[in-house]
Amino acid sequence: MYDLNDMMYFAEVVNQGSFAAAGRALGIPKSRLSRRVARLEEELGVRLLQRTTRKLSLTTAGELFYRHCTAICDEAQAATAAVAQMQTEPRGLVRVVCPVTVAQTVVGPLLPDYMKLYPYVQIHMQVNNRVVDVVEEGVDIALRVRPSLADSGSLVVKRLGMSQALLVASPGLLHRQGHPERPADLTLLDSVAMSANEGRAIWTLYGPNGAQYKLAHRPHFIADDMLTLKFAILGGVGLGLLPDYMCVEELADGRLIEPLREWSTAPGIVHAVFSSRRGMVPAVRSFLDFLGERLLTAADGRQAAP
Repeated sequence: MYDLNDMMYFAEVVNQGSFAAAGRALGIPKSRLSRRVARLEEELGVRLLQRTTRKLSLTTAGELFYRHCTAICDEAQAATAAVAQMQTEPRGLVRVVCPVTVAQTVVGPLLPDYMKLYPYVQIHMQVNNRVVDVVEEGVDIALRVRPSLADSGSLVVKRLGMSQALLVASPGLLHRQGHPERPADLTLLDSVAMSANEGRAIWTLYGPNGAQYKLAHRPHFIADDMLTLKFAILGGVGLGLLPDYMCVEELADGRLIEPLREWSTAPGIVHAVFSSRRGMVPAVRSFLDFLGERLLTAADGRQAAP
């Protein structure tokens, strides 16, 4: 059985980028760390690190071993934190990745309340639309909006709510170009979209009694940022699709209208994905529970809105 401390020392050397930095972080002499890692390599029968005068780099075997060492360290931290949960409130760092529009309109406004409830928790949030590898990139929670949960692999999934993309337009646009009575009439209106293939976009709309309509159109304005599209729709540039959480207030006060309210796109599932071992950490669990409660309340409010 290998010494688990040596595995932890090796992981810290990789994390810090050098024996000297790892020694300072751990409070252990650099020479001692070097001996312990060398002993680990001898026991394994492989070289884990390529050492030069300028830097350290992982060998192929080292990369594989490092991932497992990191997992073991995380498990140990989770076990300690799970016991500590019985004695103290959540604390520590939670690393979150969140889509841009969800961060700007849903999660961002909720964060101050969470930080007040859990003052000893730090949140480091990456706001981007990139699909991250939760395990490989050391992320605790990845928030996603997907039509289904089938693509989450071996990760744990916590369903947080539902999101509906609504077909909306400004009163000014409808006044200028007419109010559609059926999906085919939508082609008479200018439109905006996130993307288009050779200038052409297709929206699949679902209506009463399972009806389906594919709306092919040439967007008058294209932008790969949802908030920018919202400004264009509000300004009467064209009709477009917006997540319900981005246009609740505008629909309520009449700045936006659903020209065909009974027609919309397929709903998306707002959910969090995380590794099972990180989900046991009190700080991570508290954030997941907080989002689950608040997003459910917000969804109920949207459904109750006229």
